[in-house]
Amino acid sequence: MLFNSYEFIFLFLPVAVVGFFLVSKWRHAAGTLWLVLTSLFFYGWWDARYVPLLCASIVFNYLVGGRLERLAGDDVISPGGHVSSRAGRRKGWLAFGIVVNVLLLGYFKYTDFFLGTANAIAGADVFSLPHIVLPLGISFFTFTQTAYLVDAYRGQARNASFLTYCEFVTIFPHLIAGPIINHREMIPQFVADRTFSVRWDNMAKGLTIFLIGLFKKVYVADGIAPWVNAAFAHADTLTFVDAWGGALGYTMQLYFDFSGYSEMAIGLGLMLNLRLPVNFDSPYQSLSVIDFWRRWHMTLGLWVKNYLYIPMGGGRAGVARKMRNLFASMLIIGLWHGAGWTFVFWGGLHGVLLMINHLWRMTKIELPKVLCWVMTFLCVVVCWVFFRAENFATAWKVLSAMADVRHIVLPLHHAQELGFLSPLGVTFANLAPNALRHLALLAGLTLVAAFVPNPLRWMERFRPNVVWLACSLALGVVSLYYFSQLSDFLYFQF
Repeated sequence: MLFNSYEFIFLFLPVAVVGFFLVSKWRHAAGTLWLVLTSLFFYGWWDARYVPLLCASIVFNYLVGGRLERLAGDDVISPGGHVSSRAGRRKGWLAFGIVVNVLLLGYFKYTDFFLGTANAIAGADVFSLPHIVLPLGISFFTFTQTAYLVDAYRGQARNASFLTYCEFVTIFPHLIAGPIINHREMIPQFVADRTFSVRWDNMAKGLTIFLIGLFKKVYVADGIAPWVNAAFAHADTLTFVDAWGGALGYTMQLYFDFSGYSEMAIGLGLMLNLRLPVNFDSPYQSLSVIDFWRRWHMTLGLWVKNYLYIPMGGGRAGVARKMRNLFASMLIIGLWHGAGWTFVFWGGLHGVLLMINHLWRMTKIELPKVLCWVMTFLCVVVCWVFFRAENFATAWKVLSAMADVRHIVLPLHHAQELGFLSPLGVTFANLAPNALRHLALLAGLTLVAAFVPNPLRWMERFRPNVVWLACSLALGVVSLYYFSQLSDFLYFQF
């Protein structure tokens, strides 16, 4: 079920939210059960056959996590400072839990990828590809639960009940495409008494944030999508302007699509008195690649930092190992996003950029902020080409067209004042009105992304009033009008 659908907004959401508060008046546990059941229904709307898989994953991780919690609580420190043998058993249980989670994710997400790679190396179809359908949200609920196992191993997680744990994994605002939530932050919210009573300030604020995210997805991101799709589908014939339009278009489409989803999730959480973590903080305003990854998909970045980068040693063992750990972490982020070598290459590119960025900081040389922004933004745009392209051939064709200044085509009515550019290879033609409109739109969106504060920062000053109501209604009406062009969220494929 999509957030941007009539059945979600006019049927599922009212039933889920109103039902939760009504049932919670009887017993809080009943309210929790209501949210678990409605969330499983929400997940099963796409394909009910994968609900048992989600439930099996929940039961397995709950049992392993419970075992880790008990062993962590039973650890005894000897007078010599040595931990009892239970520590070894804890490591065994943690390894068991992580391996099973990785195997589950690997089977559904990477089987075709690895078998296809083996066939390519062998130069023959040694293995037949099973073409396994990827369950929605498997990357997100697997990472969420793996983090819980690590926290339980460290003695930093305590479950209130199996029912609350089910809510932690399945709560519908984050289940399909994040944000990745943390057990330590969310469990206290799930069991707090204030969560089970209607708070109209949260309801108004949550609905407003939801509508902002809905507008960003339905009107902005989906409006850009056709031009982006056309550019990458016809990479062989792209001009300089077309190629940059496709690359910039995808840069904006992906941001407004995924940040829109994340804001909708935050808004839905607030309606239920839950504060989900922020996933975006104006990443296209970053002045370095380091800063970009502190602002883009923030919950994934924190997950990788806390559960991969730091356990690998982080930056504690010298510059060389720090660079290695950075690069390895980014390769994993790339592979997490998709089962394809273009995703791995995208992650590796960002790993190299992060290494260069860290090494540059050691020189203590400061560059002008404008130059820093331009360099960072261009690096991000170029990397997104590999992220979007179906294969390396398409990516290279798009990048080649972006670098080919000999094929710049400008509107014919500018030929007189810009004719001096002709010796440089610039030509003039009657461009379609839509092309000019799209270029103007992308320029405007780039300025918005570069200078306008994150909508969630606006909401820090939110007070329910007539102005906010009018703005919210306007966003809702426009979004509903464009529901005829329904499309999945881009991160559903990951």
